[in-house]
Amino acid sequence: MKLNTRFMTKNDCYKAGRKISPQGIMIHSTATPGVMAADWFSRWNKSYQAGETSRQVCVHAFVDHKEVWQYLPWNHRGWHSGGRANNTHIGIEICEPGGFSYGSGSTMVGYDTKKNEVYFRKAWNNTVELCVQLCKTYNLTERDIICHSEGHKKGIASNHSDVMHWLPKHGESMDTFRAAVRSALNDTNAGPESSTSIKVGDVVEVKSSVTKYFPGGATIPSWVKTGSYHKVTQIDSNGKPVIKGGKTCVLLGKTIDKNNGKESAGIMSWISEDAVKIIHSLTSETRKSSNTPKYYRVQVGAFSEKDKAESMVKKLKVAGFDGFVKYE
Repeated sequence: MKLNTRFMTKNDCYKAGRKISPQGIMIHSTATPGVMAADWFSRWNKSYQAGETSRQVCVHAFVDHKEVWQYLPWNHRGWHSGGRANNTHIGIEICEPGGFSYGSGSTMVGYDTKKNEVYFRKAWNNTVELCVQLCKTYNLTERDIICHSEGHKKGIASNHSDVMHWLPKHGESMDTFRAAVRSALNDTNAGPESSTSIKVGDVVEVKSSVTKYFPGGATIPSWVKTGSYHKVTQIDSNGKPVIKGGKTCVLLGKTIDKNNGKESAGIMSWISEDAVKIIHSLTSETRKSSNTPKYYRVQVGAFSEKDKAESMVKKLKVAGFDGFVKYE
């Protein structure tokens, strides 16, 4: 995220000079296709009182896929919500890509979700990063972040649909946005070594209740959950956690047959870490020092019938023990 600062000193909102103690962040989107963050200075650095513009509006920052432009001091009262949220919230506008138009209301006409996915994801990540910085600066959490339409439901903002007319097109929502901010806050607070409890080499099982690899992602085939364990082959990219659909993800590598323990080529798919459970942590064993007590492992039994073996594994798991069937 590249942060640029240039205050709109000609805007009547800036001239009013009212201060706030930020208690939250309100996310908007511009509803002006193709106009990027840097373009808004010339559009809004004007005075309504002087007859230079027909709008009395000003927000703290605009975000696009490349950069962030801050146009008001963060503790300056903005004109962005049309309600009481102006007294409490920092306003952020996400710029929308070009190539489409608006029909009636908030209908995005001709919007190509696949074509705009790269733009959306970069703008999303920049907005998450900005919110993380603001949360750390003003002692906020992801729970203090809402969008304009949520503000209206709370009775503190005017009746606008942003950003929920746009985010669902990319499999996202304000809940997944807040989750992404929470994950990023946890990562920065815990340090790079504590971003996830799952490590490369761990054997995991996909939870039976999970249907998607991550929010907005592909549907998980049944065999991935019922027939196989999986080895984790990657937990980050370029030294940073991989966030998809607002969730921290790990990459599943080789597949391990639950019945005979044989390994085969993996699915190589990213999946949210809370969608899997650790069956066998190889890395935790290799990290143990020689002074760490060693433990004996118990083989419960040998069965000539598969059903009986699987029944025993279920009993073990109910009792709080991990187990798996190995065919020899």
